[in-house]
Amino acid sequence: MTSSQPNILVQVETYREWVLGALEGVTEAEANLIPTGFRNNIRWNVGHLYLDQYLWIETVTREKIQVLPDEFHQWFGFGTSPSNFQPDTPTLAELIPYLRNQPIDIRDRFSNRLDEAFPPTEMGMQTIEHVLSRTIFHEGMHLQAILDLKKCILSQSV
Repeated sequence: MTSSQPNILVQVETYREWVLGALEGVTEAEANLIPTGFRNNIRWNVGHLYLDQYLWIETVTREKIQVLPDEFHQWFGFGTSPSNFQPDTPTLAELIPYLRNQPIDIRDRFSNRLDEAFPPTEMGMQTIEHVLSRTIFHEGMHLQAILDLKKCILSQSV
């Protein structure tokens, strides 16, 4: 990360590191548990974060980002749950590198296009920077979900 990097990209990388830090020490078994009162598990939240960031960029730019496996929509899209998982759904260990590399990929692909104007989305977003501001908020929501899931899982295993 360089100081000449746009602040929004620094934020994307920083908050993603917070999510990755929250995942340290989480086992595959823990990542797959759905405690009472929750709809999803840690693994679903991780896949959903990865998918959502690219989906919103695709929505505003109307350009397909080829890094998304088509099945991610079925497994991690809005309204899905771990009940949609199949044997080939990525494990937590397989999802973490996707999550780790995504901010770098976004920086490399879009740092020179952050202010490029597009027709507004239904939420009024017209630039990739607008999208990243929205996905940072979304990332924080799912970070809290991951922390809440961890807390419940750890308290049940004591």
